[in-house]
Amino acid sequence: MRRYDLVLEPDLPPVDFPLPPLPPGEDLWVFGYGSLMWRPGFDHKGIMDARLFGYHRSFCVSSVVHRGTRDNPGLVLGLDAGGSCRGKAILCPSDIREPVIDYLYRREMVTSVYVPKFVTLELLETGERATALTFVADPRHEQYCGRPTIEEAARIIASASGRGGPNRDYLKSTIDHLDEFGIREGPLHKIMTLVEQHERDG
Repeated sequence: MRRYDLVLEPDLPPVDFPLPPLPPGEDLWVFGYGSLMWRPGFDHKGIMDARLFGYHRSFCVSSVVHRGTRDNPGLVLGLDAGGSCRGKAILCPSDIREPVIDYLYRREMVTSVYVPKFVTLELLETGERATALTFVADPRHEQYCGRPTIEEAARIIASASGRGGPNRDYLKSTIDHLDEFGIREGPLHKIMTLVEQHERDG
């Protein structure tokens, strides 16, 4: 069990976004495709491999807080329309749904570039379908940057840093955990290779 505790990020401001309607007494699935996969930050009943159809994992979000600044934005992952995405389905107990959603809103929606959305997942271990809460990139938001090329992404990530540390560390941690989970993301590995080349070239 992972501990739910807002002290993990104590300075996150409240987010003015309504809580979704939830059937009483039901546990809540949360779909993680980035750091939520390995650092959900809340008590859960279990984590399962899952696939989401209709969205793919992409460096489509400019980061101006956690991995970049307004003057030198970085890049972080979002769910962008099209394709599919393998990730982790995290089962939140019903008795802590509301505080967990509040925590997730504060964590994921600092600048409102993500939109909370209920999606249908395939739980890969059982083949069952499940409805889950996740956060998709808002293409209307100023921080949405579309689909940068691998070369553009590497250049940005190699030079950016924010409150959460260097952007390249975010990429490296993502790749390490995807590899650990057996989730192969070829484009991310190619970006990392180019970032390391930027570092060698100075």
